[in-house]
Amino acid sequence: MAQSKHGGRKLGQSNKMTALVVDDNMINRTIHHRLLDNLGIENEVVSNGKEAVDIHYSGKMFDLVLMDMDMPIMNGIEATKKLREMGIRSVIAGASSRAMEEEIQEFMEAGLDDYQEKPLTMPKLVSIIHKING
Repeated sequence: MAQSKHGGRKLGQSNKMTALVVDDNMINRTIHHRLLDNLGIENEVVSNGKEAVDIHYSGKMFDLVLMDMDMPIMNGIEATKKLREMGIRSVIAGASSRAMEEEIQEFMEAGLDDYQEKPLTMPKLVSIIHKING
């Protein structure tokens, strides 16, 4: 049976981990997508926080959300708060390349499970995934 390249599985359908990459920068989206692919994690990409919220409203669920902080339309802090208000229990890992300590604190308080400085690397991603697998 052919597997879809994208996530959005229903519970019980597959044991494969799924992730959503949320970043307005195409290069970062591509890098994060490929890192996840290399780990065998099915993933989808969106370019802002509103799209991340909308994809969850459509019924898709992910084990992991990699959330950029600075994005147009809806930033990572707003999107993380909204996802948590919706009852989304996915591991949400924030990422940013230029954040002040206060901004990181605000991002964490929005409901992050983890924060990593960009660029995300394989060791950083593996560290995040260990939080899911406990």
